[in-house]
Amino acid sequence: MAPERMADQGSDEPVEPTAEPSAAPPTAPLPPPRPLDAIDRDILRMLQTDGRASIRSVAEHVHVSRANAYARINRLIEDGVIRGFGARVNHERAGQGASAYITLKIVQNSWRTVREQLKELPGAAHMALVSGDFDVLLLVHTPDNRTLRELVLTRLQSIPEVLSTRTLLVFEETDLDPEV
Repeated sequence: MAPERMADQGSDEPVEPTAEPSAAPPTAPLPPPRPLDAIDRDILRMLQTDGRASIRSVAEHVHVSRANAYARINRLIEDGVIRGFGARVNHERAGQGASAYITLKIVQNSWRTVREQLKELPGAAHMALVSGDFDVLLLVHTPDNRTLRELVLTRLQSIPEVLSTRTLLVFEETDLDPEV
C-alpha cells in the first residue's frame, strides 16, 4: 500500500491512512534507511498488533507526547518503514477456505513480466522472487480446491514464461506475533 499521512495529532481516532488504499505510490525516492531506536520499534510492534490504535494510545504506550508519537509515525511512513495499514484476515471465515503456496520455475529474466501477471490473479496474497530449486513463491487463497485447481491448471500454467509449478496445500495457518 502507498504511504499515507497520519490523522490529526491530537486525535483519539485510530491511526489510519487518510488516502484510499489504491492511491498511487509517491514518485519521490525514499531517503536512505535510518536506524530505528527502541521507541520506533515499540511503535511498530504496537501498530502491527493494532493498526487502529489512536495517537493518544500509542503515545501513552511508548511514554512520549502525542506530538512526538505523531512525528515519529509520520517519519516511519515517509521513510517507507510503514508501507500502509490493513486488516489481518481469517481467510476461511471470509469464504477463502483453500490456501496454497505455489512454487514456480520461470524463464530466466522474465520476473518483471511474470510479476505483473501474478498480481492480476484472483486470490494472490503474496509473492516473492527466491533462490533455490524454484524461482517464485506465490501464496493464494481461493474459495475451494476446485477454484484452486482452475487457478493453477488454467491461469498459471497458461503464462508462457512459467515453466513449471508445484502446489503445496495449506492445512492450517497461524499468524505469528509481530516482531520488529
